[in-house]
Amino acid sequence: MASSPFSVLFAATLVVFTSSFLVPQLLAVKLPFHPRDVLPLLPRQVSWPVLNSLHSAADLLPSFVGSASSSNNTMEWKGACFYKNTAWVEFHNRTGSEFGGGTLHIKVSNAHSWTCMDIYLFATPYRVTWDYYFLSREHTLELGEWEGKAEYDYVRHKGVSIFLMQAGMLGTLRALWDVFPLFTNTGWGESSNIGFLKKHMGASFDERPKPWVTNISVNDIHSGDFLAISKIRGRWGGFETLEKWVTGSYAGHTAVFLKDSEGKLWVGESGNENEQGEDIIAVLPWEEWWEFEVNKDDSDPHIALLPLHPDMRAKFNETAAWEYARSMEGKPYGYHNLIFSWIDTIDKNYPPPLDAHVVASVMTIWDHIQPAYAANMWNEALNKRLGTQGLDLPDILVESEKRGLSFDKLLTIPEQDDWVYNDGKSASCVAFVLEMYKEAGLFDPISRSIEVTEFTIKDAYMLKFFESNSSRLPKWCNEGDNVELPFCQIKDYYRPPNC
Repeated sequence: MASSPFSVLFAATLVVFTSSFLVPQLLAVKLPFHPRDVLPLLPRQVSWPVLNSLHSAADLLPSFVGSASSSNNTMEWKGACFYKNTAWVEFHNRTGSEFGGGTLHIKVSNAHSWTCMDIYLFATPYRVTWDYYFLSREHTLELGEWEGKAEYDYVRHKGVSIFLMQAGMLGTLRALWDVFPLFTNTGWGESSNIGFLKKHMGASFDERPKPWVTNISVNDIHSGDFLAISKIRGRWGGFETLEKWVTGSYAGHTAVFLKDSEGKLWVGESGNENEQGEDIIAVLPWEEWWEFEVNKDDSDPHIALLPLHPDMRAKFNETAAWEYARSMEGKPYGYHNLIFSWIDTIDKNYPPPLDAHVVASVMTIWDHIQPAYAANMWNEALNKRLGTQGLDLPDILVESEKRGLSFDKLLTIPEQDDWVYNDGKSASCVAFVLEMYKEAGLFDPISRSIEVTEFTIKDAYMLKFFESNSSRLPKWCNEGDNVELPFCQIKDYYRPPNC
């Protein structure tokens, strides 16, 4: 229902009055509202630009505030709405079960306004739940029976993890509105992905002059030349946007060129969708691959060609590269090692508010919703790191704790190229290309010290393997563009960000 002119005028007057006169006294006087709380009452053209500046899709990520355990070890923190909060866990046996259950006590106070609220997620390795608090008082959350001795012992020693939705109800709903279009195959989705990358990565998107699709001469392309691909709309566009955000890369997918003994050009790619809708490793004729990307791929891919430097091309063992490609052809895309390539340190690889606690809670949620998906994405890989087999995520978290190995440390254990998963050797898009480079001799003489499954796409395109002298690029490369690039932008109308 539309707001009346009087309510809009009244809300606007309150915002202006508060911002102009009462802000210096905010710490001393609790207002009956916060300026943000009345933004929805303002006209859309006024409120949405302000909301956009305050909140974004990243606000969907909860922020870890601590772990609540026994009443003898009460935790305290400052919330987004309530500035003074305490929590502890009461262990009891009201159900009469072997290990009983528990009650989480949360006392919230010192709200900054009368209209705000705090939203929380609560997690153990065996459960995730949520609640919200609007009133200053002690609240309780019943946890029910513990899932056996493992959960009972875990909560006794580690507590219940508490996550705050920093943006509150309004900001979280606004963040949902921001995330939804990232995955839509529309102009709205494309502009949303571009806006996200501009806001969170400082990425620039400058339009290129035509032609937006390059007339490529295959005679100028060689085995080992690298393809960096960026999709900015649809399902893969949204996924790649989030991938770019966490890894710092300006590309979200990769492929590689191969030429056979008869001079025919092929493209090797991990993540090509087959007729059954499965993402697999494929080696495709160049004409077929290019036809799809230009005329059928609705994710609007931006494609850059990075030719190998002449010195690296001279080292490239084409026979070994083909042997590797053929050995991997038809295998599933390497989901097992997808997320681990960008986590190298305990806390330096996460863009705020992401951290290892949030990663663990997201994994726990997915483990409940789609256990098969979770097992494919991380359970088997985490078992590899522990030297165990068949443990599900809760058991992995408990086993890691038993060994004195924190989960954030477990995530940093490097992926090994020679690990074999239940569906064979695993290779994400970039791991497939770099493993080929490794087999072809480009990492010699230190190839035995290189684990390419630890490389992100950004790590790959920053290698000193590629041509850096634009004068040696093919004449058709970046035709008509007055900006000199050290590589060839061969498809679409934006230059690579920040070039």
